[in-house]
Amino acid sequence: MVVSLCMIAYNEAEAIQGLFSDISLQDYPHEKIEIVFVDSMSTDSTYERMEKFKNTDYGFMDVRIVQCAKRNQAFSWNAALMTATGDVIIRVDAHARIPRNFVSRNVYNLKQGENVVGGGRPNISSNVSSWKMTLLAAEDSLFGSSVAAYRRPSTQKEYMDSLFHAAYRRKVIATVGGFNENLGRTEDNEFHYRIRQAGFKMCCCPDIISYQHSRNTLKNMVRQKYSNGRWIGLTVSECPGCLSYFHFAPFIFVVALIALIILAIFGHPFLLYILLIIYGMFDFVNTVGCCTVKNMQPQFALLPFIFPLLHVAYGVGTIVGLLQIPFWRRKIRNSHAKEHIEKVKRKVIKHTVVRDYE
Repeated sequence: MVVSLCMIAYNEAEAIQGLFSDISLQDYPHEKIEIVFVDSMSTDSTYERMEKFKNTDYGFMDVRIVQCAKRNQAFSWNAALMTATGDVIIRVDAHARIPRNFVSRNVYNLKQGENVVGGGRPNISSNVSSWKMTLLAAEDSLFGSSVAAYRRPSTQKEYMDSLFHAAYRRKVIATVGGFNENLGRTEDNEFHYRIRQAGFKMCCCPDIISYQHSRNTLKNMVRQKYSNGRWIGLTVSECPGCLSYFHFAPFIFVVALIALIILAIFGHPFLLYILLIIYGMFDFVNTVGCCTVKNMQPQFALLPFIFPLLHVAYGVGTIVGLLQIPFWRRKIRNSHAKEHIEKVKRKVIKHTVVRDYE
């Protein structure tokens, strides 16, 4: 099977160096790997580093570089899909690291009859320090980040609603088309929702693993959570079916907190005390859990303050997103997102190559 390994990037010159090294060391036959890089008009040396990789002879079937004028992630991924010619299309984030057998294990599991496969995607930190390890602990925690099962290595094959760094048979993309360019951070959710609606299953396999660099500063982590929450709010008006109840947990917490604070101001603080006690118990238990599971650092003492900061940022983001829906709908009224989804489908079908594997 020919594999198209795709990556998009904007100003990721430093981050992609490690990934490029990982790609060059893949144990799957290089003559069966097509590399597709999409540069979203970076202003640093991202494009130059892509060119350097292309001009270095690693024995790959082909290395293609596409430049996109838009910095929209969905637009860039669509460009990658329309460029890829492989029987298998694998998405890898610019902030990722992959083991030597990443491509080969994906192909192996697809050959077992699956259509979409992936594996655990734990977080790693690019710098080892007490503070960075503390942020990593917060990001890895179910309480601090997400209940998404793909964030942790799987012990057995199981089917999930979503996967990260997934590998897709070409026929999956030919059936559902590309990404919805109206969406920001939730384009994966909506894309995978359409895949499930089309009857395909997404299999998380224990022998597949990749890694994602966590944010290295609290400011960037809070900003990421706010943006994630905001896009959850906006996506309610575009594709509510692709969201789960868990996406709204921070929103419910923040709304309840605001309501109970107002109630307390008017002389009824009892319910606020109950909410804070219950939340405090979860906060404490998960902090202890991080200290037990992780290599404890002195700054882990800050986790009880980091957790609520991340939750509030996410919840406030969702509130803002919901309030922005009317303005956002007017903004995208004349967008061609649905036409672009179909355009990707037509391109993928047109570029499909029937290969003899005898």
